[in-house]
Amino acid sequence: MATSPRPHFPANDDDLSDGMPRSDVVRVGAQPGQTGAAQGSLAPRAEGRSGEARARRDLDGTGLPHADPSIASPTVVPLVARAMAGEACLGCPAVEAAFQWLLDEGRLIGDLGELVTSLARLLTGSGFPLLRFFVSVRTLHPQIAAIGYAWSRGDEQAKRVARDHAVLSSPEFLASPLRALYNNDEREIRRRLTGPDARFDFPILEDMKKAGATDYAIFAIRLPGGVRSSVSITTDAPDGFLDVQIEAFRTLIPLLSLVIEAREWAYIARSLMHVYLGQGAGQAVLSGQIQRGDARTIAAAIWYCDLRNFTQMSNELPRDLVIATLNDYFDTIAKPVVERGGEILKFIGDAMLAIFPMNDDLDRDTKIRTALDAAIGALEGLRDLNELRMATGQAPLHVGIGLHAGSVSYGNIGAAHGEDARLDFTVIGPAVNLATRLEGLCPLLEQPLLASRQFASVCGSRLKFLGSHPVRGFAEKQDVFGLP
Repeated sequence: MATSPRPHFPANDDDLSDGMPRSDVVRVGAQPGQTGAAQGSLAPRAEGRSGEARARRDLDGTGLPHADPSIASPTVVPLVARAMAGEACLGCPAVEAAFQWLLDEGRLIGDLGELVTSLARLLTGSGFPLLRFFVSVRTLHPQIAAIGYAWSRGDEQAKRVARDHAVLSSPEFLASPLRALYNNDEREIRRRLTGPDARFDFPILEDMKKAGATDYAIFAIRLPGGVRSSVSITTDAPDGFLDVQIEAFRTLIPLLSLVIEAREWAYIARSLMHVYLGQGAGQAVLSGQIQRGDARTIAAAIWYCDLRNFTQMSNELPRDLVIATLNDYFDTIAKPVVERGGEILKFIGDAMLAIFPMNDDLDRDTKIRTALDAAIGALEGLRDLNELRMATGQAPLHVGIGLHAGSVSYGNIGAAHGEDARLDFTVIGPAVNLATRLEGLCPLLEQPLLASRQFASVCGSRLKFLGSHPVRGFAEKQDVFGLP
């Protein structure tokens, strides 16, 4: 089959991908591989194509010399056994190769984008007439509703597309085949895009036809909790997919569901750990640092911020407005920390604790200056936020930031009661205590930011000495520094 130009798919294809580069699309790595080449249900067509009747007999096992006569139709367990024995059992060599590859190598690929790329290239290289291959996975994330991986002929790598929760109420999604799978409990949808059987009951199909597609099929991947993922295939072969190709591809779905489910839960675990614990702490937990008391000593710049008069605000304002205010405040102060490589460990009511870990003594000065940059950036962002608040008749927000540098214990603390353990991954120690106590001095000294001598020693004229002051919990007075 001659190679066609690379297709250009529309912006709402499968409601998750446009097939072209855009700001929310990133390329994912590719494994070396070979290159080359519904109606509401999948009712069989008349068998007029050469070899298709024989392929059907091969598919149900009746035409195979080594087929187990007790197997009337393909199921996953017999297919696995026969594929591992090297027997042809699907009636479609390209899908048979893909099935074997998924069993041997594909299941070991950790990144779903790499898996999509390699599988698509293997199928086309083995003669399966793919124009486009797309995997969509709904996920569990506070910002991201779904992630899609799109491969089109001519692509070296699949593209990753992440969409936020607003996509689920968009007109494109509501009129898409994807929604029909999720909401109507359909297992698959096939639409021919040419000939007398062509149907265009989804707007996206017209766009696909304009891109040169002749046949489209989407399959639901059923995971615990229902349909959370899907796989779609598109071709530009003159007569579309052979029915035997569709039937053979359908046998891949149970195996694909196992592979995709494993990667989905791995992604969910990583992303939720990152969201709720922070990147460093989340990675430490996933790497096995999970026992209570399992901690290590690290050096870090410690960053502690607290919102002033929050108790009064929460008593006087409606609940929804308090939550919205907190979110605006945390967005403002967290952004400069994250942008500069800081790790947010926790939100404590209206307070935020973050660290800038130091790799070694040479890194110490850099991380302290970076933490100071983040603190000044937070105060500048808060000033801009207050201008917006006052323009709408709301009171300005005021904060205090305490900065210190020193050694902390970084690890697990909490309560352990059998399987009902409740642990927290955080930092503790005198250095953390001093940072929080310095923040507590901010209203007394009428300063938005205070730092210790250990922190200020490398900041030069960016901080000025404000005297020695008693600090609760510390026997000696502490030298305190603030903004000039």
